[in-house]
Amino acid sequence: MSILTVYFCGTGSHRFDDQNPNFWNGELVATLASNDQSREFANWIAIDGPGSGNLQADDLFIENKEYGLTGTLFGAGWEQNVAHALQVIKGSCTWQREKLTEQDYNRLKSAGVPIEDVKKEGSWFWRQYDYGDRGVTPQQLQEGIIRMHRKDGLIPDQVNIVGWSRGGISAHMLANAMADDPQLAHVPVNIFAIDPVPGINNLQPHRLHLRTNVKEYVGFFSRDERSKGFACVIPSTYPDTRVHIFPLPGRHATLVGNASADGASAGNELPDPGLIVRHFAETCLTRWGVTLQKRLELSEGQVADYLDAMDRDDARYRAMRKHSYTLLSESEGEHRLVHQGDMRKAFSFVRGAHMAPEEGLDVGSWRSLSFERLC
Repeated sequence: MSILTVYFCGTGSHRFDDQNPNFWNGELVATLASNDQSREFANWIAIDGPGSGNLQADDLFIENKEYGLTGTLFGAGWEQNVAHALQVIKGSCTWQREKLTEQDYNRLKSAGVPIEDVKKEGSWFWRQYDYGDRGVTPQQLQEGIIRMHRKDGLIPDQVNIVGWSRGGISAHMLANAMADDPQLAHVPVNIFAIDPVPGINNLQPHRLHLRTNVKEYVGFFSRDERSKGFACVIPSTYPDTRVHIFPLPGRHATLVGNASADGASAGNELPDPGLIVRHFAETCLTRWGVTLQKRLELSEGQVADYLDAMDRDDARYRAMRKHSYTLLSESEGEHRLVHQGDMRKAFSFVRGAHMAPEEGLDVGSWRSLSFERLC
């Protein structure tokens, strides 16, 4: 069985954030990609988030451009990220980077991409091989890897999608793009989304609703986020889709490994929500056929201990609500705003027709949540 996992990083985040000091144990999506033991391009890809600096512009399977600040503010570039993922799933590019300019090289180097290490191994020249009159582009090499290592044809038998923030919304977008593509509509999709946030003016149907190709949807949501423009999305789904929705205390970045008291800076004061989400992300991916190294593999007792710690620190999590990534705050009374399908409502009043009662967001405590169905 051929499986492809797509890791969508969040706004301003990229695949090297497993080393980001603001995440005490690595930003979750980048860390999961780094720990994936299958073959990159053939079995997994990691895609940088909007506003992250276009570090992958030379590697994309579609033509792209720099978006700068508009990526951070409005998500510019994520449609291209989805188009790139779509072509990787098909194993075929529509554009190739034939040359890397000195400016591009310096941009990647200044951003911290480990170019020198790659160069020492002889792989620097993957950006432009020159053997007589023949040139091999990164896209051609990646297509070769896909053809060599993807079993039973180019189209995978299953696609898993992991995403945080706008990367979580990108997961919705990719699943819908696959449903609309005659070559991919039959491929089953599993989604693990962490606090999917579209941003202002990004509430189009392909970001709010999911189709029948999504077989399982797991979503973890930040209870205490209040930044204006950070209303999250719980997508509408079809009755046959297995849906698991879990609120946890903390801010938007808390769930992917930021353990600081304000949910934004460096620190390791409140790691428990991030550890819970990482454990169940690893559990779901393993169940979906992904081989990961460095798994937490928490016992039931350890999960219970982390839940106890979140109970004890509840006041500290609630204090996070006074902080905002955008300097402005928004809420519905005491609760975070959420988009559930086409409806905008308070976080605590979300109820899904296809959710078990304990999986709705109108629970008094995360202690009443049941994680058993994720295992």
